[in-house]
Amino acid sequence: MNSFILPEKAAAGDYALATYYIRLPVYDDIVKKAEKMALGQTLGTWVEVPGITDKMRQTFMGRVVNILEAPPIELKPQIQENMRTYFIQIAYPTVNFGADFPMLFTTLLGNDASTSAQVKLADLQLPATFLEAFHGPKYGIEGIRTFTGTAPGMPLLLNMIKPCTGITPEAGARIFYDTALGGVDFIKDDELLGDPDYCSAAARARAYLKASDAAFEKTGKRTTYICNITSSASKITDTLKAVLDAGVKAVMMCFSTVGYSTFQYIAQSCDALILGHYAGTGASSEGLESGLGSHLAAGKFARMAGADMVMINTPYGGYPLSELPYHKTVHQLTLEDNALKPSMPICGGGVHPGLVPQLLGDCGRDIILAAGGAIQGHPMGAAAGGTALRQAVDAALHDVPLETAAETHEELACALKTFCSKEQ
Repeated sequence: MNSFILPEKAAAGDYALATYYIRLPVYDDIVKKAEKMALGQTLGTWVEVPGITDKMRQTFMGRVVNILEAPPIELKPQIQENMRTYFIQIAYPTVNFGADFPMLFTTLLGNDASTSAQVKLADLQLPATFLEAFHGPKYGIEGIRTFTGTAPGMPLLLNMIKPCTGITPEAGARIFYDTALGGVDFIKDDELLGDPDYCSAAARARAYLKASDAAFEKTGKRTTYICNITSSASKITDTLKAVLDAGVKAVMMCFSTVGYSTFQYIAQSCDALILGHYAGTGASSEGLESGLGSHLAAGKFARMAGADMVMINTPYGGYPLSELPYHKTVHQLTLEDNALKPSMPICGGGVHPGLVPQLLGDCGRDIILAAGGAIQGHPMGAAAGGTALRQAVDAALHDVPLETAAETHEELACALKTFCSKEQ
């Protein structure tokens, strides 16, 4: 049976279409390499074995869809390098793994050393019926706006409490209260604070929710607490129950460290808003010739797993993230998909009021702006830090330069002087 299939045939069938980047010595046969991987990740082994029928090949065997060279080489004299780079596309029958993250990943990146190749998963296309089985976000962007009472077109604000660790529930609650007075929509735990003995998730939740009530009585605006429940598989359901019993309405998990299947299970088993955090994705996405693209790790798979909102990195903080994967991640979370609701991007990592016009220009208005140090570290206090961020948003929405807005808003003026000068 032919190992190849046309793209049109693959698109019309129940296949996961995976695109890989691979770099090989010029003398290696890329056609045989691609065929071997398609077979090895589905039916095959490195030697012929009895028991494989034509019907099995027709139903379960992977097929090579495309092999693209970069640059495209047509004539042998054009080959000048010792190494050549390719993108290979392989169609995997979804019947092999079903709506199951562990088996999907094993097929896509299991890389049986005897039959496959060292590759990086650069892109993935999945059939709509297959995506529907994952369910995706329960609330999505519209649900988040309904939950918070935020009008369409208004960016939301989030703070992560700093310091990240080492604080007691009481100390954190004081920070929460001061910050909530600034009018932010969400306050979450830092990803480094899980369920330690000195500040358990349940004790923290009770203290922070009281602080949220107190701030609400003073301002009339409700700030939602997002509790980090990231932990082991044996503990996470108990942690979830404890914080829900305390009154928590939103929880956070780091999908790469708890695992996408655990994340999905928790998302489907409760009615809380679900925040997915990208922490840990770098280990799987930053290799040049292995792993998977960050737009899949923090975008596509997080949305499939049920994250209503997803914390992502940007190129504008201290991390050397390229702009293209940043934009691709936002697209994976937000672009229309008939099978899944969109997830709301949360831009974090060095965010401060001076970056607001850039981030809104990049991502549009369906965005959550996440500032930590720029709020807790505002010279006029945490409440002023939140106020300054909101002032920057209002200015950007009305196309008013931040410097102009700062002339009549002292909190914004102080923030621009403090945080923008540190970037120079």
